[in-house]
Amino acid sequence: ELALYLVAGFYQLDINVDKSADVLVHQKVLAEAKDPLRRPAFRVRFLRVEDMDSAYGSDASDEGADDGDDLSVRQDTPYTHIHEIVFSTIDKPKLLSQLSALLSDIGLNIREAHVFSTVDGYSLDVFVVDGWPIEDTDGLHKALEASVLRNEGSWSGSSHSSAAERTLPFQVKGGEWEIDKRLLKMGEMIASGSCGDLFHGTYFGEDVAVKVLKAEHLNNNVWNEFTQEVYILREVHHTNVVRFIGACTKPPKFCIITEYMSGGSLYDYVHKQRNVVDLPTLLKFACDVCRGMCYLHQRGIIHRDLKTANLLMDKDHVVKVADFGVARFQDQGGIMTAETGTYRWMAPEVINHQPYDNKADVFSFAIVLWELLTSKIPYDTMTPLQAAVGVRQGLRPVLPEKTHPKLLDLLQ
Repeated sequence: ELALYLVAGFYQLDINVDKSADVLVHQKVLAEAKDPLRRPAFRVRFLRVEDMDSAYGSDASDEGADDGDDLSVRQDTPYTHIHEIVFSTIDKPKLLSQLSALLSDIGLNIREAHVFSTVDGYSLDVFVVDGWPIEDTDGLHKALEASVLRNEGSWSGSSHSSAAERTLPFQVKGGEWEIDKRLLKMGEMIASGSCGDLFHGTYFGEDVAVKVLKAEHLNNNVWNEFTQEVYILREVHHTNVVRFIGACTKPPKFCIITEYMSGGSLYDYVHKQRNVVDLPTLLKFACDVCRGMCYLHQRGIIHRDLKTANLLMDKDHVVKVADFGVARFQDQGGIMTAETGTYRWMAPEVINHQPYDNKADVFSFAIVLWELLTSKIPYDTMTPLQAAVGVRQGLRPVLPEKTHPKLLDLLQ
């Protein structure tokens, strides 16, 4: 299957696919490369010991040097140790040169290189090298990790480097929230969007949610949303706002780590799990959202995309406001004009590109209450654009006849 997965038939011709162990290693490395935080993925194994004279010619043994820490110089020994290193990452121009430089960085000499590409845009690069003076693979693996970290910026790719290399729009005080990627363990993917993927993971043993930007879709708009979300999350601390743990803001891997909300979103709770929300539960959820949004508004933050998909529950069904990618601090004039958010929950003044303030979040909150009350998606018979046109013209969701009078007054 792997031979068919790789472009053309060169893999089967160039690699002994009868060696199932080799093929399994290649499959595992390719699978690991799907995780942006593990690129480039690689494996190291010892192959054999060769007589140095036969490998390099009669003068090879005369090239030895004094013992020392410089791994680029072979030990004074008649034997050389041969290792195999398998890499996988997103395929791109000059990747072979980058990998070769990485190996050279720790004093390895490339004897053979087998380069393949997959049909979905990943590379598989198999190198046979010498220059590591012992059979040990753990030390070689650590040396490669260190070399990857030293050359980390080169993995971001030229297509998005202009955005990736920007600095955050705020000062980092000692990098106290910059995560140590080595301590972040990625688990299953929870959700995937056009610009990023959400994973369940662990950090320092704590369950976390990891939002990872898709490097291939990184542009100025995505980068600005990412930096803005980090900027706001690090400033807010409230029981009903999702807790910020840290971020990775250095290329090539950009991610935001927050507490893991095992209860999922209110959207999934209502529409996918088809839970019927009774009045006491609705009021409890509503109070949670109100407390979180009141806290944000008191600090001059407008969420701008308040909807059930961005309201998450923990294991105790405490609802917390999440996803601050398009949130903004309200300007000193108290008004904003940019259109942003999701049409079905968007206030008419935002749709109309009119000046707006935190009351736009209040409108979205009313739509959320209606959604919880009816278990329906707002304007579900319309496309989002049709809904936006309707709201501009005065369309509003129809309130159920049996709505509690006080809740009815609130929504009206």
